[in-house]
Amino acid sequence: MATLPADGTDTNRVAIVTGGARGVGLEITRTLAGRGFAVVLSYAADQAAAETAVEEVLAADGVALAVRADVADELDVARLFGETTEAFSEIDVVAHAASRLALGHDESLGGSDAQQWNDIQGAFVVNQQAARQVRRGGTIVNVYVEQLVCPTPAIGTRSNGAIGVMTRALARELHEQDVTINAVAYRPDGPEAPTAVAAIVGFLVSGDARNLSGHVIHVDGNAA
Repeated sequence: MATLPADGTDTNRVAIVTGGARGVGLEITRTLAGRGFAVVLSYAADQAAAETAVEEVLAADGVALAVRADVADELDVARLFGETTEAFSEIDVVAHAASRLALGHDESLGGSDAQQWNDIQGAFVVNQQAARQVRRGGTIVNVYVEQLVCPTPAIGTRSNGAIGVMTRALARELHEQDVTINAVAYRPDGPEAPTAVAAIVGFLVSGDARNLSGHVIHVDGNAA
């Protein structure tokens, strides 16, 4: 784990960003840290990228912590949440951006491997833990790729549909807890995708979006 600044525990709002060290996840980390959140970013294997992301946030007078976790592993995710509450306090935001399907592998049914199927499992495990631990008034955001560049995105289609259904179902369940949950779907072929997605996530975790829950927001990554 990265070292916290001396005043790190004074931060009032806490966010977990899965996949928060690279790509869209990194941009979400930057956005939330810039808005005053203490950000705990999880990473699967690239420790160097995670440490660089934490150093960037700390250099900008933000607060960040990196935790290695396989989002498809229930014990790993439980540990991620546990280390977050131990380091800071209750969790306000969970942004799940650890999508393996965004990495440009062969997502056709014939060319897939078991690891890619874990995308659905990862979303389920993270959302389940978030539903249990995000405090009243908090927010969950699922981020996923809407359209893959491969010609037959069989797994991507199934994964995206499952995440959308999961988001809508949890919105109904979490209504009484005053926890909102939405999804952001984006196309990875646009240069502005990371910035655009992070801006939407920033809006969803703000007070302006308190009445928005159970929706899938589609982002055009080609927008200037």
